[in-house]
Amino acid sequence: MGEVRLASAETDRTTARTPRADAAGATRGNSSSSTGDNGKGDGGKGDGAARDGARRDGAGRGVRSRRAAGFAVWYLRAVTFVNFLSAVWVSLGQDLRDHNTDDYYTPYLLTAGFGSGLFTLLLAVTMGRRKRAAWILNLALSGMMLALLVAAFCIPGYPEIRAHAQNWVSLGLTALFVGALLLGRREFYAKGDRSNPKLATAVAAVGLLVTSLVAALLVGATNSAPAPEEASFLARWRYGVMRLVTLATEDTGYHGIVTPPWVDVCINVMSFLLLLAVLLAAFRSRRAVDPLSEEDEERLRALLARQGARDSLGYFALRREKSVIWSPTGKAAVTYRVVGGVSLASGDPIGDPEAWPGAIEPWLAEAREHGWVPAVMGASEEAGQIYARHGLDALELGDEAIVETAEFTLEGRAMRTVRQAYNRVERAGYEVRIRRHADIPAAEMDELLRRADDWRDGATERGFSMALGRLGDPADGQCVMLECTDGNGDLRALLSFVPWGAKGLSLDLMRRDRDSENGLMEFMVIELLERSKEIGVTQVSLNFAMFRSVFERGSRLGAGPVLRMWRSLLSFFSRWWQIESLYRANAKYRPIWEPRFMLFEKSADLLRIGIAAGRAEGFLEAPGLPKWVHRKHLESKR
Repeated sequence: MGEVRLASAETDRTTARTPRADAAGATRGNSSSSTGDNGKGDGGKGDGAARDGARRDGAGRGVRSRRAAGFAVWYLRAVTFVNFLSAVWVSLGQDLRDHNTDDYYTPYLLTAGFGSGLFTLLLAVTMGRRKRAAWILNLALSGMMLALLVAAFCIPGYPEIRAHAQNWVSLGLTALFVGALLLGRREFYAKGDRSNPKLATAVAAVGLLVTSLVAALLVGATNSAPAPEEASFLARWRYGVMRLVTLATEDTGYHGIVTPPWVDVCINVMSFLLLLAVLLAAFRSRRAVDPLSEEDEERLRALLARQGARDSLGYFALRREKSVIWSPTGKAAVTYRVVGGVSLASGDPIGDPEAWPGAIEPWLAEAREHGWVPAVMGASEEAGQIYARHGLDALELGDEAIVETAEFTLEGRAMRTVRQAYNRVERAGYEVRIRRHADIPAAEMDELLRRADDWRDGATERGFSMALGRLGDPADGQCVMLECTDGNGDLRALLSFVPWGAKGLSLDLMRRDRDSENGLMEFMVIELLERSKEIGVTQVSLNFAMFRSVFERGSRLGAGPVLRMWRSLLSFFSRWWQIESLYRANAKYRPIWEPRFMLFEKSADLLRIGIAAGRAEGFLEAPGLPKWVHRKHLESKR
């Protein structure tokens, strides 16, 4: 596919390019971009040289800032590795513990154990995501440690501290880390949710109350003192609180309390888990943004009316849990949803391709501003090229099956199996009714919704990038419903398609009675293709076949060992997930295969993106509030 011309639509390129710019607010308000001075005013070459020098100085400072921030992150990663290593390497762990006593000191956060390793790992991950809160915490902790080290070195009465070379190394590394934080402060720009301080405070307060009460109960249950009745509940609670803080407390102040060592360790572990919970609450990314408003939906529908034929997935941008960012001219938009810290867009941007960069740039800026991982699921090759120019890499996910209705036929030897299945279902007395949603009476639509819910496989409504997520909404009157009835006139299956431009349809929902005839879905699809002129349809987008090229090339003569092994692995997983079966089902109609891509910024984020995509599509469930609570919240927003 040819590259999209980018010479025009200059106003769509003048969006903010730094994560610190408030791009989201500007684009949601659809404000126009202002053009700056063209540089040809008074001052001539002198001003131009000055500007060039300032630009070079700014670029140099930017490079130094990024390198300093990178050093700080890698320092934490190295400390995390040593902390975990010392937890399993007994002698190393013992040395580190000894070095943190008496006259020896280790660098910032370098201690032995899994607990310290988890703590530094959390800080390394959040710093890698450029979280401002993590930067503040590290600066406060490392600054205090640096001040203590400097004070220890300056004490006249302790020359032995300055005599150990290790202490000088610890002082130097800690000072380098603090300096790197200060020099790279502009690189830690990612904002957390505004409610994070309150949430972290609530988690700390409630968690401390709960863990201290549990500790008191555990102490009372395991107290083996000769006279345990002498220890009041308040004394047991105070003992549990001290064990939450440290394992090195003296027992002499707690008469009538004697506990096994494992109880003290369990209580202390609870305090560490509470600390991690507080940090996670404090560093949490903003999880939700405003869903589509009525105005946003109207504007998106207007863009789809003009440009909707470009992308078969365009109509799915109208899912109401998605958010939208507009280009400054309003000619393009990116719709997305934040899942697990991933800003997940789907399909191509909506609108004029020349205006796509004006919507992509503020979407990326907003993701970086909040510490989200940007990703796109199901982009076309044309959109993938545009996203790639903005720093995203592409990975082919599979192919979308598109059937041109004018070219479809059941004739020929290649269609023999499909033709026989179609004739068998037709002879069984099944019939298909095709109607626009707007033509279905409300009472009939309610019955169709009830039957669709009864036939759903599982309690979760699946779909995100290639599903609308709602059925029977009055705003979707141009969607097409296929109703299949048996010889007795009983409803046995449903298919729903969303509009794809003026003359196309894209598959949205498939439901059937499990006791119905095999091949019913194929029968309905063929009925739609052969009767497409009744509703003015010339092309139909069917299911998405993930890794379709692997199955096709892997089965050919001469396929390499790696490709054959990859195909065998996917075939194995197809026993649980419909990977190969979807490809085989789509291939029956001899469609045109259009590749679809996933776009991502860093390979290290692929696992996180995959989990977020699985949650968005409904294949993975995260603990939280019931879905009906979220649905009512979205409805109240409208």
